[in-house]
Amino acid sequence: MRTKHIHTFEDIENFKNQLLNWAQQFDDLVWLDSNNFEQQYSNYDAILAVDAFTSIKTDYHQGFEKLKEYQTYTKDWIFGYLTYDLKNDVEDLSSNNHDGLGFSDLCFFQPKKVFLFKGNQVEIQYLKFVDDELDDDLMAIRYLAQAARGKVFSDIKIKLRIHKDAYFDKVNNMLERIHRGDIYEANFCQEFYAENTQINPLETYQKLNGISKPPFATFVKLEDKYILGASPERYIKKEGTTIISQPIKGTAKRAINPDDDLALKTNLANDEKERSENIMIVDLVRNDLSKTALKGSVKVEELCKVYTFDQVHQMISTVTSKVNEQTHPVDIIKSTFPMGSMTGAPKISAMQIIETLEETKRGVYSGAIGYFAPNGDFDFNVVIRSILYNATKKYVSYSVGGAITAKSNPLKEYEECLVKAKAMREVLEN
Repeated sequence: MRTKHIHTFEDIENFKNQLLNWAQQFDDLVWLDSNNFEQQYSNYDAILAVDAFTSIKTDYHQGFEKLKEYQTYTKDWIFGYLTYDLKNDVEDLSSNNHDGLGFSDLCFFQPKKVFLFKGNQVEIQYLKFVDDELDDDLMAIRYLAQAARGKVFSDIKIKLRIHKDAYFDKVNNMLERIHRGDIYEANFCQEFYAENTQINPLETYQKLNGISKPPFATFVKLEDKYILGASPERYIKKEGTTIISQPIKGTAKRAINPDDDLALKTNLANDEKERSENIMIVDLVRNDLSKTALKGSVKVEELCKVYTFDQVHQMISTVTSKVNEQTHPVDIIKSTFPMGSMTGAPKISAMQIIETLEETKRGVYSGAIGYFAPNGDFDFNVVIRSILYNATKKYVSYSVGGAITAKSNPLKEYEECLVKAKAMREVLEN
């Protein structure tokens, strides 16, 4: 179905930049970049998929069933996203909050052209009927001048969907429900947005990625809709019969002084509230994975390990399981969706409460971006630290959230949101 060609490049970073510039001509593109972050579960350093041959776009109604049919039928590379609102397909829930972006609930495409990066080598896979375009494409990529740089912003003024006092009221409302025993923990999110705004998506992505250099960076273009992502979090990965989930809970800012920075990292590692947040979600992920796992195969490989990124320190746990070879890959995702780190515990109650207190339909934010490989393996991130843009509506949005537990202090939660929002605000407001 596909032809495969291996090419070696002396300056792989330069080729990456040229390739991403070249890819802008297509209506459908997904770029995934690990920024050479050292991680145990990694297949590729970066992937580009462009030019849809077939695609699926749908709302949440029977969304996972439609994706299952599509993935089974294509048995090829497919790339795309799952929005948070597919929760309504999994449970008896609804999404009625304001939506300024207008993304479909689910969107995947089968690319004609795929580029897989590992070290200084790139494996290029083209569908057979476009294979004769490869030499011309490589020539065009190599001699492509730097893409024309438009203004990144048009004097963007970021607005808050929930203002500070209202945020405190909502967090206190959630704390009442926690103390009453309705839930133990919930992820509460707020939107920052700008209307009548035009941005240069590629340059905005490059600036955001340059600031953060996260392991799950994404540039997604689907016609007039863009996702410019700097996510540090993996949602779920399938590697043969092994399933890996790596929830993040617990954030601390960075400091310029190395001693201060180490103190912040150590304090995070020992913070009782942050550890309890993380452990609650680990329990939830273990429960989710057990739905498709072989008996006794769910394991916590890492608990509350602190990793350092350019902008923040993060507390990450790694949970794995084994599945039967016959288990359909889409069923594994459906049984764990949405990810525990963006919902809460118990999951359904948390999602119900989130819907009543948040002001914005989450959409792609706190959903997942990734791919299915031809053999059924998959890898998906969590859409956080990401800028979403609808070019037709001229609407730009990013959201941030935090886990609210019994020990939460509304002011500290608010300050944590501002830390998470910092890079995106810097990029947009220049």
